[in-house]
Amino acid sequence: MKKPRREKNFVMSDRTYVLSYDIGTTGVKTCLFEVEDEIKLIAAEMEGYSLTVYPDGGAEQDPDEWWSAICNTTKRLMNSTSVSTSEIAGISFCSQMQGLVLVDKDGQPVRKAMSYMDQRAKKQIKELMAYGPQIAGAYIPKLLKSLQITGAVSASVKDPVYKYKWVEENEPENFARTYKWLDVKEYIICRMTDKFVMTRDSAFGTLLYDVRKGKEGWSPEMLKMFNVKPEHMAEIIDSTALVGGLTEKAADDLGLCEGTPVFGGGGDASLIGVGAGAVALGDTHIYCGTSGWVTTVVDKNIVDTSAMIAAIVGAQNGKLNYFAELETAGKCLEWVKDHLALDEIDIFLEKTDVASSKESIFTSLYDYMSHVISKTPAGCGGVIFTPWLHGNRCPFEDPNARGMFFNISLETGKTELIRAVVEGTCMHLRWFLETEDKKTKTSDVLRFVGGGALSDVTSQILADCTGRTVEVVASPQNVGAVGAAVISAVGLGMIGSIEEAKKLVPAKKTFIPNPSLKPIYDKNFAVFKNLYKSNKENFAALNG
Repeated sequence: MKKPRREKNFVMSDRTYVLSYDIGTTGVKTCLFEVEDEIKLIAAEMEGYSLTVYPDGGAEQDPDEWWSAICNTTKRLMNSTSVSTSEIAGISFCSQMQGLVLVDKDGQPVRKAMSYMDQRAKKQIKELMAYGPQIAGAYIPKLLKSLQITGAVSASVKDPVYKYKWVEENEPENFARTYKWLDVKEYIICRMTDKFVMTRDSAFGTLLYDVRKGKEGWSPEMLKMFNVKPEHMAEIIDSTALVGGLTEKAADDLGLCEGTPVFGGGGDASLIGVGAGAVALGDTHIYCGTSGWVTTVVDKNIVDTSAMIAAIVGAQNGKLNYFAELETAGKCLEWVKDHLALDEIDIFLEKTDVASSKESIFTSLYDYMSHVISKTPAGCGGVIFTPWLHGNRCPFEDPNARGMFFNISLETGKTELIRAVVEGTCMHLRWFLETEDKKTKTSDVLRFVGGGALSDVTSQILADCTGRTVEVVASPQNVGAVGAAVISAVGLGMIGSIEEAKKLVPAKKTFIPNPSLKPIYDKNFAVFKNLYKSNKENFAALNG
């Protein structure tokens, strides 16, 4: 029996509700926000999905699992609140980027989606880019042309264009069925609206997008360079653009109203800064999740090839994000939790009744770590940690670099080691700030977001280590979804532009650097920067 059709019935009230989907690598977080003077989280639901990793370097996901998780979380969320489906004014997304979802004319995937982690296209990158005289793994003439047109260069086996070429060579039948090349959230948008589009930041992520003023759009030269079919490229739209309304089928699947407006949204690298409220020219935010980065809003294309930092297209037209990334930031905190802190207190949160132990006053191991760190003197007695557990990308690129504890003495205890990991991560972020300052001016006040910003102790260490004021927003771990809510607010006309997001995302906590600690951190930081140079050959000997 056909389900009854749910017509969109907008409710006029003083409250506006929007749905944001944060589509990650391992799961989706569906958030319901109320947008008034501030963006307030009403409720959230999460559901995971699988990631299949193959021996040849492949990494794939089933788009149907994305959709199922989105539908399930949406229904649970709406059933758990008093908000009516007719009160949902808009839908938007924050998503993982640089995936490859090839679909047919009906919007159905012709094969499983290739994750940004997929690295099986080694033959394709060698044939198309990694040959002849090279800089940073790219054939010099093509590198220079790419930098001129796109402001970046496709020099990684993980880049989407090589996945595209891999499918063309290895799965000709699937390639012949391909109608459009989409990214992750673009597939979800297509499933919701039957429209084939790609937001500007996702288009940039293909590294086939012309960033030059007056030429913005798919670059015929880049498409020709990689022999990509122009007809496979979707229409490029703004992040705040209204794509369309939910189709009857999508509305039934989601348990929402047909016609509910769907807006473009953006990638995580684009919208986390928006959700942080770091949206004005010169604003700098720091993100510490599994990875970490420092990003400053700029109005021109900036590339520092020596430091591997580049300005990338974000959600705001006319503005870019000058982006420096550390692959293992929060990952280092996870490592210290698993290998140092967990042993220290001898409990496993998921296996032990924490409430019955003397550590029950701490709600998590991270809370315990913060407590321990707060009792350990700044500088850790000269012990320094390098947060390069999986190599490093910026301001030097070396896959052989690794983490190390330097200057351990008989007086060094586990608590000093734990704090040194946090300080080492913060010192690397300081290195990013100083490197970005060579090309542009980073802000004196930093917005700090991600799971790392949940700890007041870590936030204070970041302020002390960088010598800058640090601001933390409400729910810093949800800033990607908050950024998507801002997109909906702009699309609905509630605010005039993304730059007005700052008034919707005020700071909730402020951390002022302690001037008495500056000599300690300045001394340690000077040594920190020398550690890679002094050990480069040793890293190569052990890991090359």
